[in-house]
Amino acid sequence: MDAKYESVKDLFKLDGKKAIITGAGSGIGRSIAFGLAEYGVDVALFGRTSEKLIKVQQEIEEKFPTKTLVVNMDVLDSRRIGESVREVIEEFGKIDILVNSHGIGQWVKAEEMTEKDWDTMIDTNLKGVFFMCQAVAQQMIKQKGGKIITISSISGMIANRPQSQAHYNTAKAGVLNLTKCLAVEWAKYNINVNCISPGYTLTAMIERRFKTNPEMEGIWKSYVPLGRVAEPIEMVGAAIFLASKASSYITGTNIVVDGGYTAW
Repeated sequence: MDAKYESVKDLFKLDGKKAIITGAGSGIGRSIAFGLAEYGVDVALFGRTSEKLIKVQQEIEEKFPTKTLVVNMDVLDSRRIGESVREVIEEFGKIDILVNSHGIGQWVKAEEMTEKDWDTMIDTNLKGVFFMCQAVAQQMIKQKGGKIITISSISGMIANRPQSQAHYNTAKAGVLNLTKCLAVEWAKYNINVNCISPGYTLTAMIERRFKTNPEMEGIWKSYVPLGRVAEPIEMVGAAIFLASKASSYITGTNIVVDGGYTAW
């Protein structure tokens, strides 16, 4: 056993750590916030809808003795990103973990896509990720370490079907390469930067899509070897791993959680 750890169980200890989770009001972000809180992490819940964030905060505080902080913000506002990160530092004193789980989706044919469609998607799903990483990394550099987790998608590795979403796929592919670039640049500061790429996951956005396009659920399930879409909670294990000392020698990598979709 490495003298650095008393036992293998120490590898997953997160008690007392401080985290920011963007998109924490629902879906994958919400599930990861609960998972980190259960592991003893104080969590700052970032998002655009205060009501959702407050509800998550209340639910977490009812179950776990960790501290929570609600921060209403929009990643499209780079000035607000900086202010929000400073709020967390003032409250928690440090930031050990960042999980970028915010994002939007849209289906639109490439030949019909507007400039606004393109810009909103790229600004939210890629630019917003970069500036969140930058703002938090500035603090982690001072601390001489930290864990940054980006959430991409299998859509960053493939061309989705049958839906058309070139801008979404492009943004998610950008997140994958951004993760590698930041991992290399910030390794000297003891900052690990890694990515999780979910497959089709039953978020509120996807549930709404199934209601308007009932046939899509069956089509998507037919593409997945496990024969089903994921639940948001199934992304939590990868997040806990990447946030913990168990991943201390892992950086610049991508964990695919897709039920085998990309293995066909």
